[in-house]
Amino acid sequence: MKLNLDPDRLFPVDPATREVARALYTEVAALPILSPHGHVDPAILLGNVPFPDPAELLIRYDHYVTRLMHAAGVRLTDLGIPDRVSHNAVASPREVWRTFCAHWHLYAGTASGYWLQHEFSVLFGIDQHPDAHNADALFDTIQAALATDAFRPRALFDQFGIEVLATTDDPMDDLAVHKALADDPGFAGRVLPTFRPDAYLNPAAAGFAENVARLAEWNGTAPSSYQGYIDALAGRRQYFVEHGAVSADHGVLQPLTVDLAPSEAASLFEGARAGTLSAAESRVFGGHMLLEMARMSVADGLVMTVHPGVFRNHHTDTFTRFGADTGHDIPVTTTYVDPLRPLLEKYGNLPDFHLVLFGVDETAYSREIAPLAGFYPSVYVGAPWWFLDAPDAVLRFRASVTETAGFYRGSGFIDDTRAFLSIPARHEMARRLDAAFLARLVREGRIDMPTAEGIIVDLVDAIPRKVFKL
Repeated sequence: MKLNLDPDRLFPVDPATREVARALYTEVAALPILSPHGHVDPAILLGNVPFPDPAELLIRYDHYVTRLMHAAGVRLTDLGIPDRVSHNAVASPREVWRTFCAHWHLYAGTASGYWLQHEFSVLFGIDQHPDAHNADALFDTIQAALATDAFRPRALFDQFGIEVLATTDDPMDDLAVHKALADDPGFAGRVLPTFRPDAYLNPAAAGFAENVARLAEWNGTAPSSYQGYIDALAGRRQYFVEHGAVSADHGVLQPLTVDLAPSEAASLFEGARAGTLSAAESRVFGGHMLLEMARMSVADGLVMTVHPGVFRNHHTDTFTRFGADTGHDIPVTTTYVDPLRPLLEKYGNLPDFHLVLFGVDETAYSREIAPLAGFYPSVYVGAPWWFLDAPDAVLRFRASVTETAGFYRGSGFIDDTRAFLSIPARHEMARRLDAAFLARLVREGRIDMPTAEGIIVDLVDAIPRKVFKL
């Protein structure tokens, strides 16, 4: 079967509206990519070594891709993911690729399928849909491309037009890779660290006490000192700021904030270190620390992004055997208005504090997130994330938030990806969908064409620069 990318993909079916969308997309198609939230390993850009093989690059670490094959009965070891318990042999890269190609039909209509088609066609010149018969030939085509200098990470970074790429980093990371990239005269891009302290704030997180001890050792204070713990977190945030960070990211089950007196917080902190807190007490302490992170963002200027609403590692045996980020994270219902009120009572009207609220419960967009962003100067609507960064969901998002919050209370698009090669495909998708949405408003007489042309450029450029303080 031929794989041909429709030049008008994702544009409206109506010819007149499609023509408007086409013109709007032209305004932004070649603009640089700003990626202020993602999970690409910066070491690939520092080392600049060739990617090893198609399976390692496109399948092994992409849980968007592996989860659907697992749902169809494919074992994760057959996708190259090691079993940490049985230590059974994993499939070879070529075998992994053959399995993927035999299951290519599963991705029809999915966001992953859309991005992969873009990668195959635009990056590798592949004009056939993968299947069991052409798997080896496609593997060889991609492998040959990966062996060339044009497919080394830095060359692709330039080819993709990436201006800013943010990573996600442990608070105790020395950020040596980021410093080396920033100091390298041969690399012109901005690769920014992001402070991600979840495992240091949540008493239920594995290794919480050990992480607290690491903070204390770095800070030169006793692990039992709550004030030392707070000071150490603030100090590590400042270290990130000095190395170019613009945001701190928080992945929580629910965006709970709790305002505790210092004595109450210190008491819970001691229980957290000892592992004696109840589940309810752990939630309270975590909520208090999320409020503390907001206080610190007011002080140091880091944008506070909150990514709630995902039940991580839903299947215990899969987590035990294969680890995190292997496809079994599931969205849950999320609320924002009551849980965030303590935070917003304190800091919501401070214009220099930026709070970006993401979600995977799309019912919350029109009900809670957009109304919050439509009042509080600090609150911005995060782009559709994870299970919602897909064509129809993005259009539903635009319809849900725009009438309440407009376009300028949003964050701009974020790709949130570990899959380096998918970055341009994801941003291209978002730009086409914004063009489609704006084209409808133009054709319905709700905005005029010059206004739409200004908005679509701002969605790609001015808005993410402002929200993420780039």
